Amino acid sequence: MKPTLAAGTTATTRIEVDRERTIDFMGEKARVYATPMLVRDIEVACRNLMLEHLDAGEDSVGTRVEVDHLAATLLGMPVTLTVTIAEVKGRAVTFDVSASDSVEPICRGRHGRFVVDLKTTEQRLAAKAKKAGLA
Repeated sequence: MKPTLAAGTTATTRIEVDRERTIDFMGEKARVYATPMLVRDIEVACRNLMLEHLDAGEDSVGTRVEVDHLAATLLGMPVTLTVTIAEVKGRAVTFDVSASDSVEPICRGRHGRFVVDLKTTEQRLAAKAKKAGLA
C-alpha cells in the first residue's frame, strides 16, 4: 500500500442505468436500478479508487456493505456515485458512499474493503479448494 491511500481521498463515477442494472420482477414499466447492482457498482468504484494507491501484486476484497437505497432510479437515468475513504486501519479501508440520479439522492452508506496480496490469496484459496475436494 502506498501512503497516498488515506482518509479524504475521493472519486466520482458516472453510470447510466442500463437494462442489466434493473429489476425485472415488476414488469417493463417498473424497471429501476436494482439494489444488488447498486452494491456492485459501489464495490467497483471503491476498488478502482484503491487500485490507484496499491502496490504491484496487491488488490482488495469487499468485507462489509451498509447501504440505504433511498429512491428508485429509472432505466436510462444517469447516476453519480461518490466514494470517499473515511478511514484506513492497517489493511482495512472504510468508505463513505453516496449516489444521486438527475432528480434526487438515491443512496448513502458505508463500504469496507481489505487490501490483500494476490499470491498469498491464491495460495489460501487453493488450500481451501483442496480441503473442499475441488482441487
